[in-house]
Amino acid sequence: MTIRVPKAELPTELRENMIQQLGAVPEPVEVLWNQPQLARANQEFAANVGAWDAADAGLKTFAHMAVAAQVGCSWCLDVNYFHALNQNLDLAKASQVPRWRQSEVFTPLERDVLAYAEAMTNTPPTVTDELSKSLLERLGPAALVELTVFIGFANMAARCNTAHGITSQGYSDSCEIPLAVRAGHAGADVASTA
Repeated sequence: MTIRVPKAELPTELRENMIQQLGAVPEPVEVLWNQPQLARANQEFAANVGAWDAADAGLKTFAHMAVAAQVGCSWCLDVNYFHALNQNLDLAKASQVPRWRQSEVFTPLERDVLAYAEAMTNTPPTVTDELSKSLLERLGPAALVELTVFIGFANMAARCNTAHGITSQGYSDSCEIPLAVRAGHAGADVASTA
């Protein structure tokens, strides 16, 4: 797949900051920079989303990976697996997110969060009262609301990246354990670039 929208030139300072932070400029930023006002608003919202702390950061990373695997966004899988490494999450567990239903490494809460992420990602969404109630009882209202909006943001990012033809950039190459393959995804498997 090739990028469907040309990359725009970023301001020098922004480009240098991203290279310093991540080692490379994220292609989604370069594509969105075709509309600088939108790109700035997206960066600001993403920074705010990343700063929320009512829900466990590991659960949110796994949820984003589940969304990415379901939508087929290899870029989101790649960068979130890299985030898992930097958050000191269990990489053996994180590597199994694309095939979490077949894996036995997840706790009941993690499994419900992954199911919730997929249910929110379905079109139309398939979130049940039972699943929502179970998460509400275990996470509390603030964390559940945060998790829900976080998953909504993950859907926006994954769907935009996929529509723009953006694929993984190799952020997860530093991870020792490769991501598992998600079989049966709309005719294509989503796997790691690691």
